[in-house]
Amino acid sequence: MIVPFSVEGMNNALTAAAAGFGTGLSLIVAIGAQNAFVLRQGIRRDAVLAVVGICALSDAVLIALGVGGVGAVVVAWPGALTAVGWIGGAFLLCYGALAARRVVRPSGVLRAEGDAAGSRRRAVLTCLALTWLNPHVYLDTVFLLGSVAADRGPLRWTFGLGAAVASLVWFAALGFGGRHLGRFLARPGAWRVVDGLVAATMIALGVSLIAGA
Repeated sequence: MIVPFSVEGMNNALTAAAAGFGTGLSLIVAIGAQNAFVLRQGIRRDAVLAVVGICALSDAVLIALGVGGVGAVVVAWPGALTAVGWIGGAFLLCYGALAARRVVRPSGVLRAEGDAAGSRRRAVLTCLALTWLNPHVYLDTVFLLGSVAADRGPLRWTFGLGAAVASLVWFAALGFGGRHLGRFLARPGAWRVVDGLVAATMIALGVSLIAGA
């Protein structure tokens, strides 16, 4: 069925997309494990494109699930979220402990570029874990965004598209923008500050996830 073009319809679509963009951005722009990891990878210039792509694509999939009505199913299975909370919390605590170890025992100046294939593989696996082992991702992205999108009726997918674009813009800015900070972090002392912030963020979130599981 071909829907006839109308200025009002176009305006409604743009409004829905803008609302999705704003809502999505408000949920993403916060100090969290995923954002801290993306920023660190950007500063190191290590697998930035892969990390940004994984984060943006994962968010797009989760948003699509939410818009499609999967949010209600997620909330109906609290046991699954509890398990994810324990696993994700344990992972964050381990990652935070490693970052804290780098603060206490720095290994010297980090190279601007990553360590080739091994480093890229670790970055990809870590990014996937930080994204998919966080129950807050399912509650915020799938359930919350899905619920807000449902109010848009037939324009819910346009709303979801706006939210997905916001995710892409944010992670690209965080990852590729972080690359420009590299020259200011050429000293080990500066990296100890970065790793200290990463460690504090990861450990705090890990404890929060386990406590709330």
